[in-house]
Amino acid sequence: MPIPTTTREYRLPKTDGFHNLALNDASIRPPKSTEVLVKVHAVSLQFRDLIIAKGQYPLGQKDNVVPGSDMAGEILAVGEDVKDWAVGDKVCANFAVDHIFGDVTEDIKQSGLGGPIDGVLTEYKVLPAHCLVRIPDGWSYIEASTLPCAAVTAYNALLGANPLKGGDTVLVLGTGGVSIFGLQIAVASGATVIATSSSDNKLAVAKKLGAKHVVNYKKTPDWEQEVLRITGGRGVDHVIEVGGPGTINKSLASTRYAGTVSVIGFVAGAGDMSNLPGIILGKGVHVRGILIGSRTQFEALVRLIETTGLKPVVDKVFAFEETRAAYEYLESQQHVGKVCVQVAKD
Repeated sequence: MPIPTTTREYRLPKTDGFHNLALNDASIRPPKSTEVLVKVHAVSLQFRDLIIAKGQYPLGQKDNVVPGSDMAGEILAVGEDVKDWAVGDKVCANFAVDHIFGDVTEDIKQSGLGGPIDGVLTEYKVLPAHCLVRIPDGWSYIEASTLPCAAVTAYNALLGANPLKGGDTVLVLGTGGVSIFGLQIAVASGATVIATSSSDNKLAVAKKLGAKHVVNYKKTPDWEQEVLRITGGRGVDHVIEVGGPGTINKSLASTRYAGTVSVIGFVAGAGDMSNLPGIILGKGVHVRGILIGSRTQFEALVRLIETTGLKPVVDKVFAFEETRAAYEYLESQQHVGKVCVQVAKD
C-alpha cells in the first residue's frame, strides 16, 4: 500500500480541560533511517491524559500537544538502517521513547509521549525503532494498547528494584489501570493480593482476577487497620500507591517493616504529609517513585504475559471520533481496568 502523507490527529490548543481536544488533518513525514512509520490501531487512556488536558501535569508538557502515550499498531515503513523490524510487525511504543534500559534521566523524562513530546492519538506515527516492543502473541491491538503505561508501571513497581517473590502480600489501591495490572502481575507471580475500592461491584471483579482479600474503604474508613488484621499485624510487602497525599499515610501504616511502597499517582487528592519522614524512618520503609519503565522491562513483561496467559481488563472501547467521550468516561471513574480508543477501523 502507498505510504500515507497525511494523518488525522488530536491536539490540545488550550489546556483548561479535555473539551479542547481538536481533531485536525496534518502532514506526516517519511521515517528517517533509524525510524519506522506505524499505523496506530488502538490507544488506551491514562489518568495522566486527564491532567495534561488541564495543564496540570507536574513533569511538564509541550504546547498544543498531540496527547496519548499508549498505542498498538502495525509497521507500514522502516528506515534504511532499521535491522530488527519489518513492515507488518505488530508493535507498541515504550512510554518514554528513549528509555531503553536502566534508570530514568532528565533527558529520558523529556521523551515521554503525549506530554513533553507529541503522543499517539493520531492515525499514523513516526517513531524511533529503538522504542518498539512486539505485542504479545494472540493479543488484539486494543489489548496491547493497555500495556505501555499501566502494565509497565505495575511491572516496574513489583518486579523492578525490589522484586516481589512468591508468598509476598501485595496491597493494590483501587481498580484503575495500574492497580488492576498490579493485581494480575502479583497473582501471576505467586503473591497474595489485598485490593481496596469504594465499590463492592469493582471488588467483585478484583476477586475474580485473583485478589484473596478485598476491603471497601467507604465502609471501612480505617482500611489500614483491616489490612494489618488480614496480615496478622505484620503488614504487606508491597503497596501499589496510586492515591498520593490522600492515602500515603494509610499505605505506610499498612506496610511491614522494610516493606516497599511504590508511589505512582495522586488520584486521592490532598492529605497531611507532615509526619511522613518520621513514619518512613520509623518503619525503615522503601518508598520509591515509579516513572513508568524501560523498554527492557516492557520486553520482560511481555515474556511474563506469554508465560502466564495474563489478559488485560478492558472496560470500554470508544471510536477515534469519540475520543472526547472516552476522556469523559475515564474522568467519571466508573471503569475497572482500561478505557481504550479504536483508532483504525480495519
